[in-house]
This record gives sequence, structure tokens and C-alpha cells, in this order.
Amino acid sequence: MAVSEKVDTNTKKIIRFIEKAALHSINIVGFPEMALTGYTKEVLSDENLNIIVKDALSEIKKACTYYGTAAIVGHPYKNGDKLYNSASVFLPDGSTFTYDKKYPTELELKYFEAGKKEPLVFTYRDKKIGVMICRDQNYPELAKALKKAGAQFIYILSAHFYNPKEARWKLEKNRAIPITRAVENKVYVLLSNFVGSHLGMVSLGNSLISDPDGAVVVSAGECEEGLISVCI
Repeated sequence: MAVSEKVDTNTKKIIRFIEKAALHSINIVGFPEMALTGYTKEVLSDENLNIIVKDALSEIKKACTYYGTAAIVGHPYKNGDKLYNSASVFLPDGSTFTYDKKYPTELELKYFEAGKKEPLVFTYRDKKIGVMICRDQNYPELAKALKKAGAQFIYILSAHFYNPKEARWKLEKNRAIPITRAVENKVYVLLSNFVGSHLGMVSLGNSLISDPDGAVVVSAGECEEGLISVCI
């Protein structure tokens, strides 16, 4: 998906994708890193950030229950004066799980704290599913920990925003890493990334689903929003 600087716009878009997923009988759908807000400074520094995020996530949670489709959504949240880059999982039965990005980039560390929570693996429809956020995928031991905890699927929420030239030369690397994690751990890896521009940078999409042998079962393009899925 493309991200807006307006939380309400992003919330409505996420809910539309959940509705579309349900129409296609998709059981669970993953969204990009920080999909709810993006990285807009005015939003992240708002003293009411947690209220804004909580209200939006409440609407998304209701949509998951109504449509019977689970969702994994990236968003920020504050704990005291510390800001975290997080992901929340909403299951149709009302269950919720959260995870904080463990390995922020050097630039992110100027704003975000590194997550201290244990790796997240949850059960849905008798399957074990793990969650990572963007740069977390660079650390093989984290994927290995998810596998050890029983994960059969790993969702990676990403936001590969760079200047245009850097986005181009990092494209192959950002495709190769999730495929490698799939092969190393014999799991399905599902990568969701942004498309379009944000704060003067660009993200070239290429969301993908890799099977445990490293075959890219389906992938998205560089610039269009869309829903990709696989039946397993």
C-alpha cells in the first residue's frame, strides 16, 4: 500500500484491504511497517499519539471481527517518553498480540527505542505464525528463534524508503533476504512493503510470498497498490 500523512486515510485504506481480503476468502492479511501513520513528524510527536493510534486500531480490530479476517498492522506507540515501532495482530475472535521492532536502523534509533519483548509467534487456524519488522530480517538468529518457537509462516512488515537511487540499488538485497530466511528455516515468508513516496523518499514495493524452498510464489510490482495472496 501507499501511505498518507493522515491517520484517518490510512485507517480507512487498511479496512478496505481487510474487506477485500475477506471477499477473496483470505484468512489473514499483513500490512507494511508503520502502515497506520507513516513517519510524519507531526503525527509521531503529537502528545495524543497513543489516543490517536488506539482509536484507529480499535476500528481495525472491529473490521477484523466483522469480516472474519485477521490482520497484522504496523504502527507507533509511546510508553512514557519512549517511542516504539510496533506491530499489532488482530484475530477475528478479538484476540490481540503485539510486537516491538527489535533492530531499528541507525536513523530510527534517533527516535525509536529497540524492542525488548520476546519474539512473537501466535496461533491462528491451527497454524503458528511469527512476526518481524523490516530490519529484523537482517538477523538470522531472530528468524531462527521464531522457527524454534514453532513458526510455520513469518510475516515481515517493511518500509523500504530511500532516496530514488538508493531504493534502486537496494532492491535486489531487499528481495533476497526474505527469500533466504524462508530457505534457512523451511518456512513461508510473507513480505509486505510500501509503494510510492513519503517525506521525500520512495519505496519500490516488491512485496512477495516465498515458499520454504525459496520459490517466490507471488510478488507485487514497484508502484501499484494491491493484494497478493497464496492458498496453502
